[in-house]
This record gives sequence, structure tokens and C-alpha cells, in this order.
Amino acid sequence: MISFPNAKINIGLHITEKRSDGFHDLETVMYPVPLTDALEFVESGSLKFESSGLNIDGTPENNLVLKAYHLLKEKFDLPPIHIHLHKNIPMGAGLGGGSSNAAFMLKMLNGHFKLKLPNTELENFAAQLGSDCAFFINNQPVYAYGRGELMEPVTLLLSELYILLVKPPFGISTKEAYNNVVPQKSRLSLKALVDFSLNQWKPNIKNQFEKTLFPAHPEIAEIKEKLYKLGATYASMTGSGSAVYGLFRSNPERFVHHFPSGYFSFASHL
Repeated sequence: MISFPNAKINIGLHITEKRSDGFHDLETVMYPVPLTDALEFVESGSLKFESSGLNIDGTPENNLVLKAYHLLKEKFDLPPIHIHLHKNIPMGAGLGGGSSNAAFMLKMLNGHFKLKLPNTELENFAAQLGSDCAFFINNQPVYAYGRGELMEPVTLLLSELYILLVKPPFGISTKEAYNNVVPQKSRLSLKALVDFSLNQWKPNIKNQFEKTLFPAHPEIAEIKEKLYKLGATYASMTGSGSAVYGLFRSNPERFVHHFPSGYFSFASHL
């Protein structure tokens, strides 16, 4: 069985407060994008995980795909499987690739082994693996809040637009991103702001992590500035970085090679 877990972007990201448990409350709008990994498994005599494509940090035992398998195996009598993950989505980028892999594994196991779990229950399992994992179960635009695990659907259609994603040759850890951020509530919720016309997004929709990460990593700020110079109607860092995206009204594929060697870039219709 094979599937193609996709990435996501954050349209705005506000850190609203630090909680007593040490986590932060936030609000963001998440939108799926067609940059994908490939995930496949077959039933096997023993549990095995292998990967290709981009190098994956950490041990296989800590990969969210295997954690998703073990999470369902605790409740259901799943046989061992042989898993292959081909990584195209960069890590440490704010694109949710690992979370997407985990959510798609849950969906694949549910379908292949006829577990008959509804999406609401799959979302509960996914939320145990990571704050944004549950997003990829329904894989539709949402307004997310709390730690990012609480979600409401939003009507947001960007299908007439194109995206150009660019990531510098380094990632940003979640720890680094949160280290210097100062929580601040926005005058208007992002749920309301995304209803503005696209031309009004630039002055109104912000990723709060940019304020502290851009001075520390000017390369990220330079990507955003260049995307606007190339004609993006809106550009932003996604998640806690380091990837930046631009939304264009015409195909930006011709700009893919306008960035330095070693940078990852991807252009597509949304």
C-alpha cells in the first residue's frame, strides 16, 4: 500500500501566551500544499523501517511513522510490516513533513487492516504524536489554536494561485524558535484576517517567529524579500521556519533557480 503525504504551510502564526505547563498557545491557519513524500508498506515477517531521499535525523525508532504504527498496535493486533519512506519534504522547515508521514501511516493502517476508525478517532491518535499531526487526517484548510491541536475548518480557496517554496541549507529547531519569542495577542484573529482579500494579507497577516528569527538568520529574511521582488502577492515564513513561501498569481517555476546553490526550492499550482 502506498500514499503520498503532503506538506502544509502556515498562513500567519501568532504566539498568544505562555501556558503554566510550559507550552505556548498559538493561532494559525494551515493549508495543504502538493509537495509530497512517498510512504509504502507491505505485510512482512518482521517489523522493518527504511528510508531513501533526504537524510532523516535521529534513529528509526524515533521516527513518527514507526510511532504511529506502535500507537495503533497497542490497541489492535497488527501484524509486522515492512515500511519504506522516501523523503522529499525538507526537515526543520516548518512544512510538517514528519507529522504528515505519521498521519498518513495512521490512515493507511486503518484502511489496509479494516480497523474502521472514523476520522475523529484518527485525529485523537494523531494528536498524541504531535500538535499538527491531526491536521493531515482531513487535510483541509483549518484555523488551529491552543497548542495547535484544536482546529476549526475555514473556507479558504487558493486554487487559482501558485506557490514557490524556498528553504535555506539549514533548519530551525522548535526550541530555537520559541526561545526568544514574546507572546502577543493580535487585535484580529487570523480566522478573520484570512477572509481579507489577498492584496491585504501583506500588511495584516504576520508570522510572529519572523521578528526574532530574521535577525538571527538574515538568509531567511532575504528569501522573503526576494520572493516579493519576483512578484509574490504574499510571502511568509511557514511555521517556525526555515522555509519561506510566496503566493503568485502566475506560475513562478521560472524562478526556482534564482536562489543560491544548496537552497531547496519547489514551485507548483495550489
